[in-house]
Amino acid sequence: MKSLFELDVYVQAEELLDIIWNLYDELPSKARFTIGDQIVRSVDSISANIAEGYGRYTPPDRRRFYMIARGSLEESKSWIRKLERRNLISLNTARMLTDKTDNVGRLLNRFIKSTKLGSI
Repeated sequence: MKSLFELDVYVQAEELLDIIWNLYDELPSKARFTIGDQIVRSVDSISANIAEGYGRYTPPDRRRFYMIARGSLEESKSWIRKLERRNLISLNTARMLTDKTDNVGRLLNRFIKSTKLGSI
């Protein structure tokens, strides 16, 4: 079995959180304390829930945390859209973040499916 830190889905989720973490410092203070705090929490929650699920014993217990991670991913997409709509990030940055979240989503969906089959 692979280490948590070797899983593509976990690595990609961490890359996303690193990007968001660095973006946070560039936001104006009003945005930092509203959208910024929220998106950092939601993006951090993706990898944290993958990690917690990976440490669980039964497939149903693992899947539950992976589904929570999926919810956090969708929440993060919502915050990215708000950043773009409020002109707090450029269109190019929004596209890059959307591509990154879409990739994490595809990996996470495959990961959840593999858990149902019992083959992680």
